[in-house]
Amino acid sequence: MFGAIPIVVSGESYGSERGRQRPEEEQAAKTIQRVWWIHIRKRLFKLLKHTICAAEHCISYDILKRVSPLEAELLKEPTIQYKVKFRFAGSEFPPFIVFKIFCKSVGQSNQYLSGKRVITSRSEAAVDACKLMGYRKYYNQILRDELQHKKYGIIDEMDVATIRDYVQYVSYVDETPAYFGGRHNYWRKLSLENFPRAMMLYDIMDYAQSGKLSARLRMELPFLLLKPQNEETSRAQVLAVCQIRSPAPCLTTANLSTAERMLARTISERRSYRARQKIAKMRKVYKTKKGEEHSSSSSDRSRSDHSLAEKESLFSDEDWEQEAVRLYDWARSLQAEDLGED
Repeated sequence: MFGAIPIVVSGESYGSERGRQRPEEEQAAKTIQRVWWIHIRKRLFKLLKHTICAAEHCISYDILKRVSPLEAELLKEPTIQYKVKFRFAGSEFPPFIVFKIFCKSVGQSNQYLSGKRVITSRSEAAVDACKLMGYRKYYNQILRDELQHKKYGIIDEMDVATIRDYVQYVSYVDETPAYFGGRHNYWRKLSLENFPRAMMLYDIMDYAQSGKLSARLRMELPFLLLKPQNEETSRAQVLAVCQIRSPAPCLTTANLSTAERMLARTISERRSYRARQKIAKMRKVYKTKKGEEHSSSSSDRSRSDHSLAEKESLFSDEDWEQEAVRLYDWARSLQAEDLGED
């Protein structure tokens, strides 16, 4: 048998090994943290993708009514075929959602009335516009057009030479405000208030902004993060996102144990006793106030009746005096006629 061999480790060697392990542990912790954040972001991106699909295919008109009710009312016209498209935007994660309306009339294209295209610089309409606007506003409009041309390059149909120029021109017209001659139909940002609170969309957007998972979203999270194997699964996920939230079930004593029932009963009895005392005090105060109001109203009524009686009596005396004066005058005239006949 071999004897035990003592192992002696000096403090300097142990400290050097510990010092070498510390950077490795920090690097491992950073790697775990980075992988965990990648997992969280992937999960959030999947939820946001479900949100965009549900918004575009199921509740686009509801969102449009919340953002711009006038545009939603205009798009109810049956001759207008429209589609609301949603996209991700932003330079940081998580991205925000933007939307844009694409319209196409049945059988013909849309025509936008723009004074910039209709009124040319060599027409009489331009001279009349200058007179109506004034020279200062007219010159400011010309300077703005020149600045827009230097900034974007392609701002008019005459500047279009290739397909790329046409795409750039259409994008410029969509993003330019109406007072510059554009359509003012750009990609608009959606906020949390634009999503219905009763749907899962609101919970997902709230989670993207605040990082807090709601109870309903936590329950549906495993199903929403499943990789869809067929079209039915993806459709079910979209419907689950835009489904209206069911109200929370009421708490009943049937779901409680015996001890919890007894505790709830004692609390309710205590509350009922306190409620009865409070109701009795309130009833007593109400009766006293009611009696005071009744006495004051009866005294006021008697005073008003007395004043009315006095007014009526005064009024009747004045009437009697007037009648007496009339009778006296009539009697004197009758006596004078009789004396004249005699």
